Amino acid sequence: MLRIGSVVWGVQDVARAVRFWTAALNYRPREEPDETWAVLVPNDGSGVQIALARVGSERARRHHLDLYAQDQVAEVERLLALGATRVEWRYPPDADYVVLADPDGNRFCVIDKGADGVSRP
Repeated sequence: MLRIGSVVWGVQDVARAVRFWTAALNYRPREEPDETWAVLVPNDGSGVQIALARVGSERARRHHLDLYAQDQVAEVERLLALGATRVEWRYPPDADYVVLADPDGNRFCVIDKGADGVSRP
């Protein structure tokens, strides 16, 4: 089973985006942001989290979904059978995600959360 874990927003200045989105949405950083990445969660505890990722592109199409999976391998195979395609990606050694594209070419990530909901490197 998949669920939306994060909406990932591409930004050019993470600190500026944190200031804006926390004020705009009444969110707070889940942990201390760095210059390339921040995850924001609702102050009241309910709602979808927003991840802010620094990107170099000025194009507006810099957003994607992170889908959390308890069984990443099975979900990736299921999504491929539905028409998704694998995206060429340079993964870090501890990657807990797989990058796919939907039939229109929109990219999304399948994150390995395991049965206990904890990310798997």
